Amino acid sequence: MGALKQLYGHSLALLTDLYQLTMAYGYWKSGVAERESVFHLFFRRNPFKGGYALACGLDTAVQLLEDFRFEDSDLDYLSTLTGNDGAPLFEAGFIEYLRGLEFSCDVDAVPEGTPMFPHEPLIRMRGPIVQCQLLETPLLNLINFQTLIATKSARICQATRGEPVLEFGLRRAQGIDGALAASRAAYIGGAAATSNVLAGRLMDIPVKGTHAHSWVMFFDSEGESFEAYANAMPNNCVFLVDTFDTLEGVRKAIKVGLKLRESGHEMVGVRLDSGDLAHLSIEARKLLDAAGFGNAAIVASNDLDEHVITSLKEQGATIAVWGVGTKLTTAYDQPALGGVYKLAAVRDADGSWDHKIKLSENAIKISNPGVQQVRRYTADGKFVADVMYDQELGVADADAMFDLEDLTRKRPVPPSTGSADLLVPVFRAGKLVYDVPSIHDVRSFAADQLGQVDTRVRRFVNPQQYAVGLEPGLHALKMKLISAARGEES
Repeated sequence: MGALKQLYGHSLALLTDLYQLTMAYGYWKSGVAERESVFHLFFRRNPFKGGYALACGLDTAVQLLEDFRFEDSDLDYLSTLTGNDGAPLFEAGFIEYLRGLEFSCDVDAVPEGTPMFPHEPLIRMRGPIVQCQLLETPLLNLINFQTLIATKSARICQATRGEPVLEFGLRRAQGIDGALAASRAAYIGGAAATSNVLAGRLMDIPVKGTHAHSWVMFFDSEGESFEAYANAMPNNCVFLVDTFDTLEGVRKAIKVGLKLRESGHEMVGVRLDSGDLAHLSIEARKLLDAAGFGNAAIVASNDLDEHVITSLKEQGATIAVWGVGTKLTTAYDQPALGGVYKLAAVRDADGSWDHKIKLSENAIKISNPGVQQVRRYTADGKFVADVMYDQELGVADADAMFDLEDLTRKRPVPPSTGSADLLVPVFRAGKLVYDVPSIHDVRSFAADQLGQVDTRVRRFVNPQQYAVGLEPGLHALKMKLISAARGEES
């Protein structure tokens, strides 16, 4: 059973903005509710001033879509809503239409753990306009946040150079849902474990944790607190040593560690949560090594992120395990991805596609039309370029592409040794056709995918822009629609 159903056990059909329902009502009143449409979910800017985003949240979206329906209690509530004149906002016929609504869309998406770039669709929704419209808000809610956190986690894990990251952010997360989603996405992005026990139970994520400062403060002395903890949990001893004097705390932990060893157990390590982490870790390492605890890990926490960790590494810190909380689970330096969901085509009565485009004074905000697919080209085990094309046109491999933000700029597709389309079928006519992988398989897939992104694209400062463009046929269609739309405005 999925985490959503375990948490809520009832319909989430009302997890949407009111304007999605008012538009749905308008489509129904206009007699076009069942018109086939195509929407794409994508983002316009890489988060954290980085070079990529790590797609995440599809599993949760699948759970939502599988159970999408309006229950009687949902409809009873909608029947109470009124307009400015006090009359019902929705007429009874529309309420009954929603009662019989069954999810019937085709959904294509990139697998979780795929590195993605601006303007590329993470999800493509194709089906009745009413359904596609109603699902805009919940899909953005699920994909935006988890993609953001998975990306942040991947960056932090990159900074530690393979040393384990523990996600410690539950107490600072944005509510219950935010905490659970963050724990899941952080694990997919590379974190080794979480402190969030509910996430561990619901999502099969490893959990880690020892004790807090309050444990030390409860006892008459720091040494006594360590001994009591060792007696209680001899197989889980990471001692928090900075409640009073950090290095003195390390010495006391060593004394208890020696007693643990005599009883057949081994001290796992010590944790630093304040002060000059580089200096203290170096000195703590000396003390531990001199006492024969070469395998005891130094764990560090205290407002860490990829930039602080990089600095600590440069200072020679001897930290082996990194506890990252607030700045990971809240995406502290960029709290929203900014993903959007745009209409790209509507099926006409004659069966042809009426392609749609949104104009803007900013080229970055001009949407892309068509039934979009992304073809990724690889060479020597690295991703070299992505080309977006209209899947309905059946375009073959392109040798040129047009820049997405400078529509006059044409460039060749780099030489490659292989290619693959990124969007894969997830639902067909409302039925799940995708073999949803385990969270552990997704995490492994993400690590493999990130390894194929050039290090210049993954660097934290001034990352190289990855090559993404429009296939010439889709570019021509876009330019034609822009010209037509601007002609109508004049």
